[in-house]
Amino acid sequence: MPAEVHLLGIRHHGPGCARAVLAALDALSPTLLLVEGPPEADGLIGRIGDPALEAPVALLAHVADDPARAVFYPFAQFSPEWQALRWALEHGVPARFCDLALAVSMAEPQPKDAPDEASPDEATPAAPADDAPPACEAAPACARWRDPFDSLAELAGFDDGEAWWEYHVERSEAGAELALFSAVAEAVTALRAHADPHADDPWQAPREAAMREAIRAAQREGHERIAVVCGAWHVPALAAPLPPAKADKALLAGRAKVKIASTWVPWTHERLGLASGYGAGIRVPGWYEHLWQHGEDAPLRWLARCAQLLRAHDLAAPTAQLIDALRLAEALAALRGRARPDLPDLEQAAHATLCAGESLALTLIRRELEVGDRLGRVPDDVPAPPLARDLASEQKRLRLAPAAAHRDLDLDLRQPLDRERSCLLHRLRLLDLPWGEPRAGAPRGRGTFHEHWQLIWRPEFAVNLIEAGRWGQTVAAAAAACALDAITRASGLAGLVDWLDRVLLAELPEAAGRLLARVRDAAAQSGDVDALLDALPPLARLARYGDARERDAQQFLDVLHALLARIAINLPPAATGLDDEAATTLFGRINAVEAALATLADARAEADWRAALQALADHPSSAPLLAGRAVRLLLGREALGATEAGVRLSAALSDPDPARAAAWIEGFVHGGARVLTHDDALWGLLDDWLAALPEPAFVAVLPLLRRAFAGFTSAERQRLGSRSRNAAREAATSGTDPARAGMMVPVLVELLGGGT
Repeated sequence: MPAEVHLLGIRHHGPGCARAVLAALDALSPTLLLVEGPPEADGLIGRIGDPALEAPVALLAHVADDPARAVFYPFAQFSPEWQALRWALEHGVPARFCDLALAVSMAEPQPKDAPDEASPDEATPAAPADDAPPACEAAPACARWRDPFDSLAELAGFDDGEAWWEYHVERSEAGAELALFSAVAEAVTALRAHADPHADDPWQAPREAAMREAIRAAQREGHERIAVVCGAWHVPALAAPLPPAKADKALLAGRAKVKIASTWVPWTHERLGLASGYGAGIRVPGWYEHLWQHGEDAPLRWLARCAQLLRAHDLAAPTAQLIDALRLAEALAALRGRARPDLPDLEQAAHATLCAGESLALTLIRRELEVGDRLGRVPDDVPAPPLARDLASEQKRLRLAPAAAHRDLDLDLRQPLDRERSCLLHRLRLLDLPWGEPRAGAPRGRGTFHEHWQLIWRPEFAVNLIEAGRWGQTVAAAAAACALDAITRASGLAGLVDWLDRVLLAELPEAAGRLLARVRDAAAQSGDVDALLDALPPLARLARYGDARERDAQQFLDVLHALLARIAINLPPAATGLDDEAATTLFGRINAVEAALATLADARAEADWRAALQALADHPSSAPLLAGRAVRLLLGREALGATEAGVRLSAALSDPDPARAAAWIEGFVHGGARVLTHDDALWGLLDDWLAALPEPAFVAVLPLLRRAFAGFTSAERQRLGSRSRNAAREAATSGTDPARAGMMVPVLVELLGGGT
């Protein structure tokens, strides 16, 4: 007697499909369960019954000798495949996966734009994508197709195929499960009859051939009743009578293969969402989980959760509004001909009542409840690479549990635990695993002993850990090996200093010693002023903050002194013959060095920098912007007196090109108007120069001067305006033509940007 084969066509991650599959399995009592998925993961099915394995989770499979080529098969609590496999384990029914082996599909190069997860219907590499496959099942890696159910949706008056599937399948009534799957099969058969089912994806044909071969193998084994849970699109290709096996065998024969390794990894609801780029993603995983858990009571419980969420964020959500929201949702459902409210009804009702029409409150509900931040859990004894096990051990020891939600972490490096936490986060960043992102500024505490981080664990870090395993079996060893390799390949002084900072933060002494030696050698040989200037601020920071991690600051000062010596020699020639753009770029680098050295308070560094500025100011061909800045910095250090500064200003203002004079002034006044508000001689020189400019020249330099004065504070501009008015009054009482003097006041107001 031939075996009975029952095809249960589903949409991945559909709670209604999951309920229907369980009811159908109870009614059919199969002796074998076949589930669409990678055969290489058959050995992991038994772990689904482990209470410590909590969905959402994903099967992670990768090429054994090329971990970067990896694929995820995510499962949620409400995924039909997950529930079918759990049913099989609970009833003692053998279960296995039935799709094209990943050893075959991953033996060929994958397209660069493939999605970064696979549903149990697809095998795709871990790389982001923008395409959105159909609602009933995910398109394979190379597919970019229109959801075939959109055609049915259009005929039935729905916005898209997902909305049609949601209404007719996910919300179907209990007791008609077998009829539901028959109806789905009939609909898909009609859709496939009007289109080439394999046109958009060359892998569809071999995948369906492999599924048919799995069914034939199960029949040969003598199973009486075989249940097949697969994407609805494949049902017609697997229906009896099956085509001759010879054609399928020929299609699968002779294909290259690679070795595949697989395991379970935690997953998140966010990564199940369409917004994440996941091919078989769903819009509202949090809502689907709620539907799975509460069934008929879902609408009331959902609105109650909305109210709780709003109250937790100090937003009003009185019980009376909750009752109004439920009544409104039920009325909207009735108007639309539905027996009970669905999510759009609940959204609109909550927006009108609980949210009082506020879009931000509704956005909060969508983010926290409709999508959610649930992170699955995997038992400690699940097969994992040594590096992943070491990281899990470190997370447990340091009490830093991974979470899918953003978490702020403020670390005090004087505390041993916080210092070790910081060290771990920095080492992971070296391994291209940015679990934590440094944030500028700490909410409490200031100074060099605080670090502020934002943590969020992403499922794809599992692939990063596999890739990083080539460097070592522990986080410390892997980070050190990775850093040493990067050091040998790093080029450029600024790049070396950047790596030095990262290595020191990760507390890798061997790598830091080698890198510091390379920085010292590069500083002694480099004549590139841009590179020297770029390297100095991070070195100054390391020297200034060396005590935060018990470093020897002197080693950084030695290198910094060598850099400054080279800068003093090479800066003046580099500042000549520059156009405006190049001068502005060098101007920014000089200001960065000035700011860095201001925090250092090192006498030798101060002397070296003063010498570099003196040489820049004295060089006759220095760009005016840079020469003016050098004079201002020397004046602030009292390396130049006010008289000499006035002489240099007078010389600059005597330049026949007013634009060059304006550029010198811009460099000179950068950083504040104090030199003009407190020094009568300098003010007079500038005033006389402006007064002597012909009208065309004044109009030409006015934008340049306004840019120069743009950095002044409002108070400084007011003081300059007051000084201008006072000068006009003095001129009026000293025999100067008052009308002519008064004409200068609106000009100066315009020059200073108004408001004076």
